[in-house]
Amino acid sequence: MKKIMAILLSALMLFSLCACTTPTDNEKYLVGIVQLEQHAALDAATKGFRDALVEKLGDKVEFDEQNASGDSTNCPTIVNGFVSKNVDLIMANATPALQSAANITSTIPILGTSITEYGVALEIENFSGTVGRNISGTSDLAPLDEQAEMITTLLPDVKTVGILYCSSEANSLYQVQEVEKYLAAKNITTKRYAFSDGNDISAICTKAVSEVEAIYIPTDNKAASSTGIIDGVCRPAEIPIIAGEESTCKGCGVATLTIDYYDLGYATGLMAAKVLTGEANISEMPIEYAPKFTKKYNAEIANALGIEIPQDYIAIEK
Repeated sequence: MKKIMAILLSALMLFSLCACTTPTDNEKYLVGIVQLEQHAALDAATKGFRDALVEKLGDKVEFDEQNASGDSTNCPTIVNGFVSKNVDLIMANATPALQSAANITSTIPILGTSITEYGVALEIENFSGTVGRNISGTSDLAPLDEQAEMITTLLPDVKTVGILYCSSEANSLYQVQEVEKYLAAKNITTKRYAFSDGNDISAICTKAVSEVEAIYIPTDNKAASSTGIIDGVCRPAEIPIIAGEESTCKGCGVATLTIDYYDLGYATGLMAAKVLTGEANISEMPIEYAPKFTKKYNAEIANALGIEIPQDYIAIEK
């Protein structure tokens, strides 16, 4: 009897070991998505992320998608909900979403997207390109020197440029500082016009158009969701805008050097598939960057302001 029990016990232990080390075909993954707000660029990134994961994992992945509606104070509440549900991975779309996730959990894998500079967003000095711990993701940083060059190429007579951005977005300030350096080297004066939220954009824009000859807007979520207000002030004043990405340019700009946010989100989704299946260790995954950048222009606004666009620019589809 003891011999039979020993055999049964050994068989049970072997079965348990196999069950722990061999994934089942029925394994499901729950992925939480926290998106700062709804606008074309962030929406495209989220769609690309979902499409890539579904392509790789099919019905093994489920999504809990939440939108903070433009209020960064909603992000911690959303992330805490994901933690309580014990999601397998968090995708944080935009800097405030990433910051909230990073502050709340050090164990659940976090992938950011639509983040300009991770070192700035996460306050990492001498950032090497790999965050470590439970965080990685993709960056939407376009070559800022080339964006600044657009101003001097398309608007050669401009000597004073206003830079419009949201004061609460750390990555916006980073871009402002970098573009200021490039324009200063071209002997162009810059003036900062920071707004705190959507309520003061109109007043800030009104001030700007009375003091500058052109405006630069970095990749800034609040500006991207307020392009109607910005265009309503700047176009009648005949002040051209160079934008940091396509959705802002489509709403109020003349031209941009932009990435494809769907592709960026898709690349993030491919990273997520590797993390979920154990193919990659997130702490060792370097930040990935957009593979290409495209010069685009807003034909309607360019024509209205009489700005001639070079042939190597692509018109933004309306």
